[in-house]
Amino acid sequence: MRAMRSGLVWVAALWLAGCVATTPYPEPLPGSGIAAPAGPVLSPAAGEANFAAVVARVEPVAEQYCREFRRAAACDFRIVIDDRPGQPANAFQTLDRAGRPILAFTSALLADARNADELAFVMGHEAAHHILGHIPQQQSSAMTGALVAGILAQASGAGQQGIEVAQQMGAAVGARSYSKDFELEADALGAEIAYRAGFDPLRGAAFFDRLPDPGDQFLGSHPANGQRKAVVRRVMAQLAGS
Repeated sequence: MRAMRSGLVWVAALWLAGCVATTPYPEPLPGSGIAAPAGPVLSPAAGEANFAAVVARVEPVAEQYCREFRRAAACDFRIVIDDRPGQPANAFQTLDRAGRPILAFTSALLADARNADELAFVMGHEAAHHILGHIPQQQSSAMTGALVAGILAQASGAGQQGIEVAQQMGAAVGARSYSKDFELEADALGAEIAYRAGFDPLRGAAFFDRLPDPGDQFLGSHPANGQRKAVVRRVMAQLAGS
């Protein structure tokens, strides 16, 4: 089983990307008032100004939700711009070596977020992944998938290379087992965070209209765009009735 353990350590590294507060939330605003309606791609300066303004409102709300949910050990978000050249429009959530949650946004995404509502919705979504504990859940699923696949490969007589390939495939399948559910959960909580921070999640969810629709791909990591927008509409209807 020595080969199995070394492979699992590699798989674990591969998948490590990816008290209740009583302060009241800020009053939701009828509009963000920070940026113009959806339009052309923003300049780098406009994108960074948009980012700073959105962070100032979303970060304290996300941290308050994190403390209230009590699923994450650390709630001090570090929200940064990933300015490495050539990076596509992307946002992701990960942890630093000390376990502090990091929300990273590439410069291309800042330019493509046509208004503050879109950026706030994406920021709330990424924060929600941490608040809901999705990274450790995904890691656990990946490790389970790798372990099962590795045992089956070893039982079938596979060599070291075959076992490692099986572990990698098992980790990928395991990590994606609940990924669509995680995305929808993050959309729901992210919409609420954006709303509590004073933004319009319905306007923000228009971001999906510019993304390729993944549809219902086998082992896809993201749900259909229409399904995601429906979740945001449902959350907003609930908030409007509360």
